[in-house]
Amino acid sequence: MTIARGELWGGRTLLIVLMAITILPFISIFMTALHPSGSVPGGLDWPATPQWGNFAEAFRVAEMSTLLASSAFIVLAVVPISLAISTMAGFAIGHLRIPGSRFLLFLFVFGLTLPFGGIIVPLYYLERDMGIYNTRLAIVLPLIGLYMPFAVFWMRAHFVNMPTEISEAARVDGASLWSLFWRIHLPLARAPMLSLGILMSVWTWNQFLIALVLVEDPTQRTMAGALGAFQGHYATDVPLLCAGTILIVLPTLVLFILFQRQMITALLQGSVKG
Repeated sequence: MTIARGELWGGRTLLIVLMAITILPFISIFMTALHPSGSVPGGLDWPATPQWGNFAEAFRVAEMSTLLASSAFIVLAVVPISLAISTMAGFAIGHLRIPGSRFLLFLFVFGLTLPFGGIIVPLYYLERDMGIYNTRLAIVLPLIGLYMPFAVFWMRAHFVNMPTEISEAARVDGASLWSLFWRIHLPLARAPMLSLGILMSVWTWNQFLIALVLVEDPTQRTMAGALGAFQGHYATDVPLLCAGTILIVLPTLVLFILFQRQMITALLQGSVKG
């Protein structure tokens, strides 16, 4: 009993320490954003007169309304297409066990090892030759391809655990392959699809490297990518830069808080079924 209680308190202490390590930088950025513009605050220092107007100023200076529209367009272009392709591929590889499925799975797993930084230079020359450099397509198309290894692996993990009896019963009732996927398995895959969609939305919204290298116009980038141009112009104004950072992070934070239960459910789904 004593050992179990010690393990319990040890685990709680570790979680509290990790939570503090994670939250403290955000608290520091938030406090810095409230200092007078042009000042150089020091760490966790609450200002005597908080400058809440820094957020409105950062929103105006960084043209956040334009960046919000650009980021929303990129997310809406990347996530639905990636979800559709990865769900069908995961169904074919994980449940139908099509010929060569193991080799295809190996290729997708191998794709997980490719770093973004290692392919950014070939992407630059390829998109320049295709004529899509410095457009939103320069961000959308690479992200769809780069998300496929993880997305297919994620959806395959769901479909591989689905009982074959469901498909056999549907086939006996005369269901076609498309009906089997669309009417039976797709509704059952809502939880992993929702979680995958949230993850890809957050990754796309926060995409920095690809947006910074492949798009010169800051208004065509994601919000995180445009932060590079914002930093270049206002690097000496630390409070304004921190205010802009918070405005960029806030939408993804709200999204995660709203859908955290669905994400946890999907993450635990494989362990419950496995």
